[in-house]
Amino acid sequence: MPFDPERLLQVEALPALLERTPAPCIIDVGSPDRYLRAHLPGAVLVTPMELVDGTPPAAGRLPELDRLQALAERLDLTPDRELVIYDDEGGGWAGRMAWTLDVLGHDRWRYLDGGLHAWQAAGLPLDRVPAAPPQRTGAGAPVPVSLDRAPIAELEDVLAAIDDPRTSIWDARSAEEYRGERRTALRNGHIPGARHLDWLELVDPARAMRLRTDADTLIRARGIDLEGPVITHCHSHHRSGLTYLVARLLGARHLRAYHGSWSEWGNRDDVPVATGAAP
Repeated sequence: MPFDPERLLQVEALPALLERTPAPCIIDVGSPDRYLRAHLPGAVLVTPMELVDGTPPAAGRLPELDRLQALAERLDLTPDRELVIYDDEGGGWAGRMAWTLDVLGHDRWRYLDGGLHAWQAAGLPLDRVPAAPPQRTGAGAPVPVSLDRAPIAELEDVLAAIDDPRTSIWDARSAEEYRGERRTALRNGHIPGARHLDWLELVDPARAMRLRTDADTLIRARGIDLEGPVITHCHSHHRSGLTYLVARLLGARHLRAYHGSWSEWGNRDDVPVATGAAP
């Protein structure tokens, strides 16, 4: 199964795309310090903290509606606003941004394959001057925000999925976390029945952090069925931002992300936990 060519954008194609009228809005998801050192010309910064609730223990959960409203207004997420999203790590935070856009019902986004790494490797220009937010198209009127819960998995959904052989639970953490050897919560291990595929296995450092061309084969080899329901998670739904993104680009139709992730699951004593290597 190939990546969706309408949604996965190569860096060489972006300059021509920016010549269109209206041009897409480029979103750089990352830290303010790195953004000021180097970003794509015209890119608008979105920080990771704008995409997460930040309240322990499950700090990676979706923010409250008023914070999402503020982000949508800053980006002027009108229905015709086209976005190109990237980060500097190979897709984790960009994937979290894509998931957030899906939750907001905004489908007009593309992922820049390899992000900042691929852009720099291609010798394309960088900027240090912060870009102005997109111009408002609605005469300053608020952008209405509503949540589409279809891409969201809650703890109860994951509990139900454990006994559903049709659903693949995709754990994107490290093998040590999955096996329960690395302590990150009160309880350590994995959700029973979860399949393991580390998010870092999906990017190719030799190709400037672009997505692996054999990602579909790798995913299937780990027992994850993209044709059926899929729930992906990590510790805080940052690393699983990439696994959500890759599954989305490969055409998964019944895809959700468990935004509570292990920081929620592993800090409760009323849910099952397994340890040991993946099957």
